[in-house]
Amino acid sequence: MTVHFIGAGPGAPDLLTLRARDLIAASPVCLYAGSLIPRAVLAHCPEGARIVNTAPLDLDAIMAEIAAAHEQGLDVARLHSGDLSVWSAMGEQLRRLRMAGIAYTVTPGVPSFAAAAAALGVELTLPGLAQSVVLTRTPGRASPMPGGESLAAFAATGATLALHLSIHRLAETVAELLPHYGTDCPVAVVWRASWPDQRIIRGTLADIEAQVGGTIERTALILVGPVLAQEGFDESRLYAADYDRRFRAGRADAVKP
Repeated sequence: MTVHFIGAGPGAPDLLTLRARDLIAASPVCLYAGSLIPRAVLAHCPEGARIVNTAPLDLDAIMAEIAAAHEQGLDVARLHSGDLSVWSAMGEQLRRLRMAGIAYTVTPGVPSFAAAAAALGVELTLPGLAQSVVLTRTPGRASPMPGGESLAAFAATGATLALHLSIHRLAETVAELLPHYGTDCPVAVVWRASWPDQRIIRGTLADIEAQVGGTIERTALILVGPVLAQEGFDESRLYAADYDRRFRAGRADAVKP
């Protein structure tokens, strides 16, 4: 018996990976975060599967479901939204599984920041503007921020910021970022990226609060940085004619297609 932790992607059912689809189809038990995962993903569950919405359950109740499946020798598809590597609460579940000696696998999913960037049609790293993306959040009830992690510290680098779980603190976020990025710095708020009702609000640090107008309370990503303007950047040397690449024809050691 194995528990398969699966990143179900940002919302669009067709952004599920092939591996994820096949694992869901092969698992007689499916535990899914009902508030964030569309019902269409569950269509891949096998007929007669036990499907449990974990949204109203606490950690003990979730682990009890897994323990029951383990006793019956039934594989479990454990679905989380986005990708499991950030803010998924997977770590605490894996720790308990290791203590119980229960096998597990992890299948990555399309992360929300990537879906938001795709919706905006932007590249988050542009030569001369930013070569780093910081995935972070503001303090919340579920998890406080460690002392060394602050928006000011990240903003001081000039990197592109992808702020999760922070739309409810938009005013405080803007105030903290303004001294580092300036009033004209582009900002985009993407609500429910890739869902049918996806909503995009573009602005700057000077006006994004007014643009949002308190109309969005959750499941939104805030992107901040000069790259969002998609202007004033250098061309990458990667495809420059005089850039020596192993995969470019003409080199003695060129790799043939």
